[in-house]
Amino acid sequence: MTFSLVARCPDTGMFGVAISSSSPAVAARCSYTCAGVGAVASQNVTDPTLGPFALDLMQGGMTAAEAIAGVRDQGRFIEYRQVLAVDGQGRTAIHSGPNSLGIWTQVQAENVASGGNLLANDRVPQAIVDGYLGASGHIGDRLIAALRAGLAAGGEAGPVHSAGMQIADTVSWPVADLRCDWSEDCPIEAVATAWEVYKPQLDAYIQRALDPRDAPSYGVPGDD
Repeated sequence: MTFSLVARCPDTGMFGVAISSSSPAVAARCSYTCAGVGAVASQNVTDPTLGPFALDLMQGGMTAAEAIAGVRDQGRFIEYRQVLAVDGQGRTAIHSGPNSLGIWTQVQAENVASGGNLLANDRVPQAIVDGYLGASGHIGDRLIAALRAGLAAGGEAGPVHSAGMQIADTVSWPVADLRCDWSEDCPIEAVATAWEVYKPQLDAYIQRALDPRDAPSYGVPGDD
């Protein structure tokens, strides 16, 4: 019921996950990032414990492939799960269980991996990877481009209703965590619009958290 990608920017070291689904609130259940460590998407019949588990394994020194092997060995009902990971060196790995739903497939490249299930066709993950690698600019811009490319290639077999994008940089929290939990229209475009608003303010929100004394004004009514 989902198509997604995990990615690392080799220039900045940022990690990102972007995801869309016919299910509600997909990003709340399936997206995981950790600065300096990696990014994971845990999807299909989702077990939300697998994302943090894979990140913990990579933080302990495992590669993406080793972490996914650990997930495969220790996860429950792993034949129903689809888990994607990218590590701090840009290495990628994917587990897609044989009970993944409908048309499912996966594609890996350096610094980016994509997978999906209940897809309209088996070309969607390749389109997502190509969309990411063919885009430029901030990792957030490339994640949006990748989701749009996946949707243009067919996306899910039915309409998508939720989407999200999470980005990790150098601090202990996601520097962007944007979601559309339900929409009858295009949730990917809702997230894209939110990103266009949030992107110019991203650094200011980080500065306010680290040291509000040097932060820019809030730019809202009543802020003198």
